[in-house]
Amino acid sequence: MAGGRRRGGGGRRGGPRQHPGTPGPASSPASLSPAATTAQPNAGAAPKTCRSKKAPEEPAARAPDVDSLGFQAMDRNVPGLSHVILQKLNMKSYEDYKSAMDGRKSGSDFGIRTYFDMFQKMEDTFKFCVECKKLPDALPDPKSLRRCKRCQNVYYCGVACQRANWPMHKKFCKKLKLVALDRLVEWLIFTGDIPFPTDTWTKAARDVKGWEDWFSMQEQLEEKLGAIVAGRYMTLLWANAGKPRPEDSELRESIRRLVTDFHSRPLTIGLGLRLFGIDPLTRPLTVHVVGASHVETLNTRLTDYDELTRMFPGHQGMEMVMVGVDVVDGPIMRPPLTTLAPRGSVYLSSYKGLYHDFWESHVETKLAARPDLVVGFHPGFHACPDLLAGWLPTLLLLRDYRLPVLFTVYSEQELKASLQILVELETHIVGYASNPFASLRPEQVYSSPNKPPVYCSSHYIALLGAEALPGAEELEDDDGWQGGEPSAAAVAGGIAPGLG
Repeated sequence: MAGGRRRGGGGRRGGPRQHPGTPGPASSPASLSPAATTAQPNAGAAPKTCRSKKAPEEPAARAPDVDSLGFQAMDRNVPGLSHVILQKLNMKSYEDYKSAMDGRKSGSDFGIRTYFDMFQKMEDTFKFCVECKKLPDALPDPKSLRRCKRCQNVYYCGVACQRANWPMHKKFCKKLKLVALDRLVEWLIFTGDIPFPTDTWTKAARDVKGWEDWFSMQEQLEEKLGAIVAGRYMTLLWANAGKPRPEDSELRESIRRLVTDFHSRPLTIGLGLRLFGIDPLTRPLTVHVVGASHVETLNTRLTDYDELTRMFPGHQGMEMVMVGVDVVDGPIMRPPLTTLAPRGSVYLSSYKGLYHDFWESHVETKLAARPDLVVGFHPGFHACPDLLAGWLPTLLLLRDYRLPVLFTVYSEQELKASLQILVELETHIVGYASNPFASLRPEQVYSSPNKPPVYCSSHYIALLGAEALPGAEELEDDDGWQGGEPSAAAVAGGIAPGLG
């Protein structure tokens, strides 16, 4: 299913989402205000291509509305919080929010006129007592909420609640400080300051084991970080954020985390190609990103996956097709190629609809290429029966057509739950492991922050066909790789040791 999304990973334009019953981050109006109101990135030029056939009109697909479920989950934790979010974004209903996430509202519609306005409205949506869950309007003095001085993230209605909450909060205070900082510095993605320009990899992809190796290849790294720290938009940010400006060293580390967040998706795709032995240097490739939503497509630039060209210099051409019911209109909203992807380029296209509908209307009719790899970032089919039911046609299609598939999840808990479902569907799980290109940006549960943070695409699962299919090739043993097929009992009993 193309729309069975929960939330997405690295470099998010739309912000991650909170799902009912699932630990993880949740959407924030920061997702909308910086992205949609003040700084639209410049789109790269589209390569000239030939299309011999006209795609049929795309159906209006329906799927479980995971944003709506996320709003309900927030209100269960903090009653009335979803109303605060809508109010701060100058919206009257969830339908207005959905319209904004679909790209149908302009920046002026949010009622934000200044930078200070933008950052203040964003901060206001985090103002609730983390202990008693009361919002400002429920207090005798709405201005009595006080922020934790250490993390600058959570709020308390008084000393009694702060003292009662401290035994729990002290476990996460340091991480929540990073979360609050990254939440603000993320704005520089939309201004174009982040990520900094990168160069062709000086090491073969197989020799780059993770972010430490990746950063070691970046020439003049400290100069690039310093230029962002000293830049105009960083200055504007801290002049309007309503918080003290951190030390430059803290800002540099925040930029590094956000750079990994931005590049996590393309590098995870590159990892998937390598794990399945798919060589971009020998032939043009097509990758389908299934379950794509506003997380992958809101304000996405045509150049956002160009790190794959630097990862595989001299490649024969790659097309990334974003497929999902929540794909946002923008530069990448263009039909898939009917010809080969341009040599040496990464071409982004999209389809707004369910994946099995896309398969029937485009792949089977040759209006789009059959994928060499299918990737799903945080599909979330483990989270509730409605989402699993929505994903089921796609999961069975991927299994029965024996397509190489890579799914990512936020945590070992999600990994365990997802493996259980995939085992029950008799898919051939060829391996699962910690992702060396997981985002290093910690994410909090929006309405319940005193929980362990999670990281986008922290683990991956690789699938190939059906469980009983003879001759299914195993992937090569790699760092942290858990090869073979876990039994249902093994999955239910816990994750195999050695992950991470």
